[in-house]
Amino acid sequence: MSLAIPIFDAHIHVGPHDRMNESARRVMLDGRNDLDLLGRVMSSADELLRAMDAEGIARAALINSVAPDVLGITDLVNPWVARYVEGHRDRLVPVGGIHPRHSRDVVADVKKLLDVYRLGAIKLHPPHMEMAANAYRTDCPSLADVYRLAGEAKRPVLIHTGTSIFPGARNVYADPMACDDVAVDFPGTTLVLCHAGRPLWYETAFFLARRHPNVLLDISGIPPRKLLEVLPRISEIADRVLWGTDWPSKGVRSMRRNVEDFLSLPLSDAVRRKILFDNAAALFASE
Repeated sequence: MSLAIPIFDAHIHVGPHDRMNESARRVMLDGRNDLDLLGRVMSSADELLRAMDAEGIARAALINSVAPDVLGITDLVNPWVARYVEGHRDRLVPVGGIHPRHSRDVVADVKKLLDVYRLGAIKLHPPHMEMAANAYRTDCPSLADVYRLAGEAKRPVLIHTGTSIFPGARNVYADPMACDDVAVDFPGTTLVLCHAGRPLWYETAFFLARRHPNVLLDISGIPPRKLLEVLPRISEIADRVLWGTDWPSKGVRSMRRNVEDFLSLPLSDAVRRKILFDNAAALFASE
């Protein structure tokens, strides 16, 4: 099948896998038959771009979050991803993170993410950070600075919603309803609910996207052929949905195969175009 629509994969995991703790790395990589390819991709943006060209992917957002306790990934991931994309920002969007409980100066650290590393977005992962997306209302007030500063800089905040199978993940923080507070308290900050609450909270995520003009969904990690079963009214919010594959997460063998499965769904060309490219291109304007 020819991919006539340009594809913006707004959620792939390209980062320093060698810095993950062993149990997390096994979950990510065990059982794959393309480890040689992944090794080349993680060491060179040129290799990633070659892989994207082979798969028909025009642009991609490289998703990384700071989760030292669960994944072993520290804030060193931020300069890593900034270096990785240098010279290729027209096609690759660097995404990194911050863990407020592990930062001595959240304001200074966020400004570094935005102004020095020039990240295209900030990623928060509540189940891996062991804190709710609205923890600024309770025991982590400095989290508010992340949302505030991102909004002032016109950069989106990507929030993992939905369960995680990584050892040590705290899925009590996976419910996207906590993001309702964030959308209310920071109306000038664009929030992307990654994975649309899969697999337990699709209706909640859909509700939040319809309620709040500053909330978008990314549908990464959802088997494309199941998409209309779990989000049957997705066409109603087509201008608020981002395509993503979650590659190379478990169960995702090919970026292109996921796109082909999505194109097999009975959706209009206009809806397909918005989801597969236009929405992400507008959100992550290339430099």
